[in-house]
Amino acid sequence: MKNNLIVLAVLLSFPLLAQTQDTGVDLPNSVNIEEQKAELNGAGIREKFWIDLYASGLYLSESTDDANEVIKAKKPMGIKIHIVSKLISSSKMRDAVEEGFQNSTDENTEPLREKIDKFISFFEDEIVKNDVFDIFYHPDVGVKVFKNNELEGTIKGQSFKEALFGIWFCDEPADDDLKEAMLG
Repeated sequence: MKNNLIVLAVLLSFPLLAQTQDTGVDLPNSVNIEEQKAELNGAGIREKFWIDLYASGLYLSESTDDANEVIKAKKPMGIKIHIVSKLISSSKMRDAVEEGFQNSTDENTEPLREKIDKFISFFEDEIVKNDVFDIFYHPDVGVKVFKNNELEGTIKGQSFKEALFGIWFCDEPADDDLKEAMLG
């Protein structure tokens, strides 16, 4: 019986390992967000036209499989994005982020325009394969964006955080399979 449980545990963890190993990316099991630990909730690959673009993991202080809970939560959380394709450029990333905000806000970006533009500016410098972006949210601080462990900037506001996390978890996410994988 004990051996069966071990085999079952290994089989259940295999899809997560396979999703990140296909790209050679190892995402950490946890991250610190303003000195609070957040655990890997789920991870997957962002694909477009069968091309792997980036590996991504969702980090939460309390695990959930509810997309709306992720969007609305006022708890520390983060998304790690590890670029795995040479096809991603700065301009393509900025365009994809703009489209994501359009989908996340039902095309009502005007109230958040200044904050969205600031966020998009974090992708001005050229993006290359193996760049890593950390998007960390803490309710007391706001959203902090890091590129390769260097702080790009901070944006405050719960409504911005909800629109941002909606890029991956709204009804029209960037990638349905990635949404499902990050929700575990």
